[in-house]
Amino acid sequence: MAYDIRLVKIVTGDMVLGKWDEKENKLTDLATLQMVPTQQGGVQMMLLPFGYPIDNDLTGEIEAKHIIYTYKNLPEDLKNKYLEASSNLTISSASDLKNLGNLTGKDGGKITDIGSMFKK
Repeated sequence: MAYDIRLVKIVTGDMVLGKWDEKENKLTDLATLQMVPTQQGGVQMMLLPFGYPIDNDLTGEIEAKHIIYTYKNLPEDLKNKYLEASSNLTISSASDLKNLGNLTGKDGGKITDIGSMFKK
């Protein structure tokens, strides 16, 4: 099932990610996006459950009337991190999948006699 994942700013100023429910006109399974300063002087984004530290699961909902801005561009890696957090599954990118060819060892599947792999 494909979800309509949206990044929005709500009336409190929080940046929130969630699954958009068109029928109910609300955002569900909420996560908040926090900016954390780094020692190098930059910032790092941290994705947390909206109810953190009390609720550690992505739950809750916000009606559309509390949304003041919807971001048009949602970075794919941020969307993937949200989906991983909400489903407990890891999403692989194309660059992760290209390394699967190395799983067969240095001979790369050139073994023709499988019996030679076993000790006698």
